[in-house]
Amino acid sequence: MSRIDDLIGLTCPEGICFEPIDSVVQRITTIRWSNVTEEAFQYIDLTSVDRNTHAITETQIITNASAPSRAQQIVREGDVIFGTTRPTLKRCAVVPATYDGQIASTGYCVLRPKSNLILTNFLFHLLGTLDFSSYVEANERGASYPAIPDSVVKNFPVPLPPLEVQREIVAILDTFTELEAELEAELEARRRQYEYYRNALLRLDGKSGIKWIDNLCQGGVEWKALGEIGVFIRGNGLQKSDLTESGVPAIHYGQIHTYYGTFASETRSFVNRELATKLRKAATGDLIIATTSEDDAAVGKAVAWLGDHDAAVSGDAYIYRHTLEPKYMAYFFQSQQFREQKQRYISGTKVRRISGDNLSKVKIPIPPLEVQHKIVNILDNFDALVNDLSIGLPAELVARRKQYEYYRDRLLTFKDASA
Repeated sequence: MSRIDDLIGLTCPEGICFEPIDSVVQRITTIRWSNVTEEAFQYIDLTSVDRNTHAITETQIITNASAPSRAQQIVREGDVIFGTTRPTLKRCAVVPATYDGQIASTGYCVLRPKSNLILTNFLFHLLGTLDFSSYVEANERGASYPAIPDSVVKNFPVPLPPLEVQREIVAILDTFTELEAELEAELEARRRQYEYYRNALLRLDGKSGIKWIDNLCQGGVEWKALGEIGVFIRGNGLQKSDLTESGVPAIHYGQIHTYYGTFASETRSFVNRELATKLRKAATGDLIIATTSEDDAAVGKAVAWLGDHDAAVSGDAYIYRHTLEPKYMAYFFQSQQFREQKQRYISGTKVRRISGDNLSKVKIPIPPLEVQHKIVNILDNFDALVNDLSIGLPAELVARRKQYEYYRDRLLTFKDASA
């Protein structure tokens, strides 16, 4: 750090100038689909950016005929894109050469740095700082589908040290992110292995390739619709603004996407007792299912509630009360079998939804309870290997990320020359 401190002291002893992002980026262009005939493009939708690795993945090919209404912005190599829809999810990425000239959703604020003023990766790291995150949270608009306008993002003041200083800082921070990326890649390989085994275990058709489970299924396993074995109860009346730090346990549907895993025995948030009397609540063993998302993969994400006390549940979520092993149910909601069935019932354009009536039509295999317990024990071990933040790769990744965040916020904090 001493070299950077020396550089700052030498090149700008009075402090660093801050300017709004808008003054350090270029204008971008949008596509005129009426002028495009047969050309195809890769489309960077909101779900195309991995929130952990900040890499662009799983784009789709679009043409004039198939382009969604939000496919408008032409991106270039070196652009920084920031998701302005549900901005606290921090979908942010640098556009690599692979996507030069391709199309991004209007759900992104596309920032094209003026290279004589600010480096691409310097701007990217700034968008991850605590200061920027706090700014976004204070300026996002809307409750159920929060967003922040591009103009407000571009109003955020960023420090502009000399390019030499920026290069030194970027070199250090990029080293941290490269190490994180390597750990993420290894962890992702384990997640794929886990998903493969979970899907195989939950096939229960005698053809999984796992000898013990196939032997158990020789006589066949009964499948029943969820509506036959349980009841769906819609959550109600709980807004994000109602959440408190103590009181009656409460789960907002948005937290199912961002905070909870397969099961939970404690809530992140609470509500006051007066409001809680008006809300529908999940009992121990119930599933809590998020029925709204911006992408199909997250529609119907479920968490098994294992807490000792009832938990209030918001709208855009269903409580599913049933008699099966709770974790077995939650794991089934992650399976390929569930995904394939739910897909036919998802509706909506900008916001994707599935109703309780349609969820009740989804069928689930029902093996004996002891088999459900055995499947759960195996999947719990896999789940811990890829998701438990206290052990193994997940723990190492958390440690590296905290280290990066510490140095990022330290290196990107400057004395304001105008103060």
